[in-house]
Amino acid sequence: MNELKGIHHVTAITSSAEKIYEFFTYVLGMRLVKKTVNQDDIQTYHLFFADDTGSPGTDMTFFDFPGIPKGVHGTNEISKTSFRVPSDAALDYWVERFDRLNVKHSGIQEQFGKKTLSFVDFDDQQYQLISDENNKGVAAGTPWQKGPIPLEYAITGLGPIFVRVAHFDYFKDMLEKVLLFKEIAQEGAFHLFEVGEGGNGAQVVVEHNTILPQAQQGFGTVHHAAFRVEDRSVLEEWDQRMRSFGFQTSGFVDRYFFGSLYARVAPHILFEFATDGPGFMGDEPYETLGEKLSLPPFLEPKREQIEKLVRPIDTVRSTKEFIKE
Repeated sequence: MNELKGIHHVTAITSSAEKIYEFFTYVLGMRLVKKTVNQDDIQTYHLFFADDTGSPGTDMTFFDFPGIPKGVHGTNEISKTSFRVPSDAALDYWVERFDRLNVKHSGIQEQFGKKTLSFVDFDDQQYQLISDENNKGVAAGTPWQKGPIPLEYAITGLGPIFVRVAHFDYFKDMLEKVLLFKEIAQEGAFHLFEVGEGGNGAQVVVEHNTILPQAQQGFGTVHHAAFRVEDRSVLEEWDQRMRSFGFQTSGFVDRYFFGSLYARVAPHILFEFATDGPGFMGDEPYETLGEKLSLPPFLEPKREQIEKLVRPIDTVRSTKEFIKE
């Protein structure tokens, strides 16, 4: 069986496509590599923030479902998303930056031998930065070369995702027996699992929590997390494997930028399996990634209708010069 290669992307829900664009572009210095719509709900934006070229394993994406209520954090949810930075020193830079820009954060802490910095956005979406100082495993991406963050401190991709569950034994069995993760460490209620080459880019932290109430999805929460597979043939293997364990799956879904497979692996926890390619460079040049509304071929005939449904957002950056701060 071809193992999962690590984290592919995390998709969350925001109250404002405009505000999340500003936050990720000007505060976090991640590059908008694709501005498109939810292929199943065309009145909803789908924004992809990633590394310099949109490498798999580096992108955090957002939906802005119209009229959705604020989410409630609790148990049985994908609770936090991590971003990798090159070093412990980078975290010192980010503390100063967050203080200056009034981003709420916890200060630098340590978990599983790695320095981290937890923070939230305007929706109370939960994130952390994690240092790659002593990391081995899945390679990091390339920071946004023309963004506002000095390259030695900039975000290079996704780190461990956090999942909070009430039924830990079940979730551990699912990760190990079905998805082929291995538990490598434990600190209190937190358990660290990894897959494939391991390291920050291929880890899941599972928190056992029976005290908090059931989480409720809405803006400020994660919609799903995706794991990397090489290509469609491997995706088909995973479809068969998931079904053999009794999971219902979506079957293959062509998302144009990658192929996908979805399965609800636990109550309220949706995982996706996604191919590394074709990627985000096929319909836009490198210089202007994410500046136009990009639609997959099957939605292109509806462009006029879609452009009336989603209000315009100015995401042009190729004409701007970002001063590294």
